[in-house]
Amino acid sequence: MTEKLPEYKKQLEELDAKLASEAVLSDMKQYKALMQERSHLAPVIEKMEEIIKLEEEIEGSKEMIKSESDPELVEMAKEEIAELEEKHAKAEKECRMLLIPPDPLEGKNIIMEIRAGTGGEEAALFAADIFRMYTRYAEKMHWKMEIMNLNETGIGGYKEIVVSISGKDVYGSLRFESGVHRVQRVPETESGGRIHTSAVTVAVLPEAEETDIEIKQEDLRIDVMRAGGPGGQCVNTTDSAVRITHIPSGIVVICQDEKSQIKNRAKAMRVLRSRLYEAEESRKRQERADARKNMVGSGDRSERIRTYNFPQNRLTDHRINLTLYKLDLIMEGELGEVIDALKLAAGEKALEEA
Repeated sequence: MTEKLPEYKKQLEELDAKLASEAVLSDMKQYKALMQERSHLAPVIEKMEEIIKLEEEIEGSKEMIKSESDPELVEMAKEEIAELEEKHAKAEKECRMLLIPPDPLEGKNIIMEIRAGTGGEEAALFAADIFRMYTRYAEKMHWKMEIMNLNETGIGGYKEIVVSISGKDVYGSLRFESGVHRVQRVPETESGGRIHTSAVTVAVLPEAEETDIEIKQEDLRIDVMRAGGPGGQCVNTTDSAVRITHIPSGIVVICQDEKSQIKNRAKAMRVLRSRLYEAEESRKRQERADARKNMVGSGDRSERIRTYNFPQNRLTDHRINLTLYKLDLIMEGELGEVIDALKLAAGEKALEEA
């Protein structure tokens, strides 16, 4: 596994030289791409050096056993070898994971869309709970969240909420959240104590920059209107809501969260750009059939990915057969164990394919 270490070290030196050049420092796009490449390569080198060091320590302990006559010291050396070999196996697995090429979208921020599905008012209430769960998780990760659009119901639920989330490894952590999230619980709206099943749809879109995708002005139809739903003073009394229709694709985006029409239009364009970018990336993934095999689930928003069973305090992720009896903690933003398991499963599938 470590035979390519000299080659990787040479590549790192070349990258560092490029990053220090004036030509690259003045080209932000190229600088960002090279930094991403470096951030993938440096941990691989570090892990390979760790593997070599462990191999040298194992060899040293084996040589000591050959020359040592004290049975107690021999036994201690054997125990040390067992520990070192366990560390070596773990380091090799970690190195294989690091060798997997990063997703080209890895460093992207995201637009997350949460919509109430089947279940009426209960689905809308669960959409609000799901949003709160992601908000708590984002706080733990020190990410920034910004509401792009919000359509509330009268009793605190959300028919739809669209948010942008920015920070370190946002897309890498939340990319597998797209799909149908099913809830089983006694709704607040149920007086008879019966368990209902409802659903919420989550879509995670990599946020596109203006340079990622071109949108022609003549392809847009922009309408302004009065904001609807519960809102603060002025929200429902001025034509501040903006609806943008992308004519070639038929994608429609509505933003009404801000009192300013200009701000709503800017937010709507961010959402539209990300939806178009995600559609293009999905098309590319379908063309790369082998890459598609590496995914945990299809990422399709119609795929049922998870069940939240409140009476049993149970969360089940159906894609990786993960079941945890700590739903109360997960709903408070303790999502790390679920997200790490999804990342690991995706990496292992990628390794199998490789």
